[in-house]
Amino acid sequence: MKNLCLVIAAVLFVSANAQESPDLEKAIELIQLTGATSSFDLAIDQIGASVPTHKKEAYTKEARGTLGEIYKEMGALYLEEFTPAEIDALISFYYTDLGKKLASKQNLMMQKDMAIGQTWGFKVSQIAQKYSQN
Repeated sequence: MKNLCLVIAAVLFVSANAQESPDLEKAIELIQLTGATSSFDLAIDQIGASVPTHKKEAYTKEARGTLGEIYKEMGALYLEEFTPAEIDALISFYYTDLGKKLASKQNLMMQKDMAIGQTWGFKVSQIAQKYSQN
């Protein structure tokens, strides 16, 4: 029984390490090309705004040290949704001028989209209130 547990643990370990494959590396490359990294950098800066200046460098280093883990998790998610061939095609796109432009505008567009969505949500909530009243 003990040996069976060891074998299962070894298989799980090998499986977990196998996920750090060329496909995962390409998925992470895609994430980086999309401009998502700048979102994380911005979040680190915003979250750490209250960190005193004399501790800011250590905070930033430690916070950035967490990025590898989240990139792996996101990469695994991309691999669930896209085939390796699709990821290759997306990577190729993001190396084009249009892809680079999209990546550079992604954060700004997302912020503007959120503002539009909030305005729309407010309008819809007003309609719901109108119909909720007797």
